[in-house]
Amino acid sequence: MRRLVSLIAVPVIAAVLFTAGAARANTIDGNWCHTDGRRLSINGPQLTMPGGKRIEGDNDRRGFAYVVPAFEPDAGATITLVLIGEAQMRVISPAHPDQLWKRCG
Repeated sequence: MRRLVSLIAVPVIAAVLFTAGAARANTIDGNWCHTDGRRLSINGPQLTMPGGKRIEGDNDRRGFAYVVPAFEPDAGATITLVLIGEAQMRVISPAHPDQLWKRCG
């Protein structure tokens, strides 16, 4: 009986630990800083741009994409933000070289 409990307990404990780790998985949501002083914030489908304007985009936990609004340079371009690690994000823009951003402290 004790061996049966052990055989059942090991997979159950492993599943609980795996689920707990997955729940804490990284997301792109949060505050981001660039070395030149710009800051942006992502909260679900909402992006607060460095100038303070809020726009909507597509958020899939580890990435975010949006179309640059008319009031910004490069209006109409699609920008993609991709989480790379826990504290770094790459911004991919067709008009500018890729940029690395870090989580704000």
